[in-house]
Amino acid sequence: MESGKWIAAAASIWIQSTAGGSYAFSIYSAVLKSTQDYDQATLDTVSVFKDIGANAGVLSGLLYAAVAVPSQNPSPRSQLLRLSRRWINFSLGPWVVHAAGAAQCFLGYFLMWLSVVGVIRRPHVSLMCLFMFLAAHAQTFFNTANVVTAVHNFPDYSGTIVGIMKGFLGLSGAMLIQAYQALFKGNPSTFILMLALLPSLVSLLLMCVVKIYPTTKGEDKKYLNGFSIVALLVAAYLMIMIILENIFTFPSLARIATFILLLLLLSSPLKIATQAQSKESHRRPEASPVEGNLLMHDPLLLENDESLAHDVREYCELSSDRGQLETISGGNIFPCGESMNVLEAMSTLNFWLLFIAMACGMGSGLATINNMSQIGESLGYNTVERNTLVSLWSIWNFLGRFGAGYVSDILLHNEGWARPIFMVVTQATMAAGHAIIASGFSGNLYLGTILVGVCYGSQWSLMPTITSEIFGLQHMGTIFNTIAIASPVGSYFFSVWVIGDIYDEEAGEEKSCSGTHCFMLSFFILSSACVFGSVVALTLFFRTRAFYRSVVLRRLQQCQ
Repeated sequence: MESGKWIAAAASIWIQSTAGGSYAFSIYSAVLKSTQDYDQATLDTVSVFKDIGANAGVLSGLLYAAVAVPSQNPSPRSQLLRLSRRWINFSLGPWVVHAAGAAQCFLGYFLMWLSVVGVIRRPHVSLMCLFMFLAAHAQTFFNTANVVTAVHNFPDYSGTIVGIMKGFLGLSGAMLIQAYQALFKGNPSTFILMLALLPSLVSLLLMCVVKIYPTTKGEDKKYLNGFSIVALLVAAYLMIMIILENIFTFPSLARIATFILLLLLLSSPLKIATQAQSKESHRRPEASPVEGNLLMHDPLLLENDESLAHDVREYCELSSDRGQLETISGGNIFPCGESMNVLEAMSTLNFWLLFIAMACGMGSGLATINNMSQIGESLGYNTVERNTLVSLWSIWNFLGRFGAGYVSDILLHNEGWARPIFMVVTQATMAAGHAIIASGFSGNLYLGTILVGVCYGSQWSLMPTITSEIFGLQHMGTIFNTIAIASPVGSYFFSVWVIGDIYDEEAGEEKSCSGTHCFMLSFFILSSACVFGSVVALTLFFRTRAFYRSVVLRRLQQCQ
């Protein structure tokens, strides 16, 4: 069958499912520490470079904008320019970004594996940090290529498709751990080699399928719901397996059988994609959109709707310090001309509102998971309970990533709710989760980590989608990866200057602390930060609600 956007989406799901090696650090951290003779502080330093690499994706966004996004200029000034653009679009594409990610993934993990097994001399810590950075940085290339391409292919359901892509990435750590348990149990060094080979090979095999296709009007929602059901089934299966593995000891054959069942579940998107592609192949494709946000360049939609034109004008005046309004024949106005590049976006207040909100939400959430074991230990949770909490985090993270995108799409399209309002709600709920962890009552970590995990995951779905809508698709990859830097920045501040300093002060000379007081003040501070993030997101909501209203009005006109 000829490839199309549905086959591309299935291929992206599989790449995302193998790309989360950074989430499985706990599997091989002990062997890395012992073979390299690291103390805990040195291992934590290497781990910091993992977090930086996995979140600093600006280069992947710049590369994607350079090689993958079709030109938005509808009328080239010369035949030579037109021909050159055709050649570039034919020769390059998202596969270049995937290839760059595969090279980094293989190089980083393979050099790390050579060090662990002793093939090469033990590297200096700075070199190991570089290996870890490269390995984790590859994740941003896979993620950018898959997420941005998916948004181009499904512009009307960007929240849903981003939620699916981000959701499978969030589950990938748990899926890779299932592969370890079935195939390499007790041999974490071989697991490092698998991390070097598996994501690289999967990406190289599928990268030519993942590209931007002409959009078609069809039953997108129906088949995206099919992908969503598969994602929920995989998440439920992994949650059941995580719980059972902490209760029972599985024999090797049982582990292999459960892993094969997981692979069968992961094959389901191909069946859905072929069905959707078969139906879509009978339809005539429409022109790809040239405008990067949900309100396309369509003067006919504005000619007979003064309210819509007013909303669009109001949005442009609020959203861009440039004040760049473009007027077309007939005097109709629509947002801000072409999509903004990263420097233009950074000159707007909306960018910094989104950045600050993400620093509060994603930063505090990442700080929570990074300190989960110590929090559980101080509150008297045993090893099995702490491991279960850490393992289940990936499930809550997935539910947030998937649920926020899916639900925000429904309420945007059906009720007209502006998407930033979901950021307001999730950050306020995260504040409640941090307060529950600070309270220290019996079982508080179970409830608190569910709320924080779900809301943390939701930020990873909402932020790229909002970025594509208010800044456009042309440079979406660069802009949302720049905003994502807020995650390690916030995590460093909350982990080191808040949680670390307060814990050390409470522990005193003993270097160890037990009791509710160890983390109480820290998590009340994290809770306050999320309340502040919710207020910042509320400001973004008021600044963009006119734009989102115009989006809803446009959809209503399309249905008439």
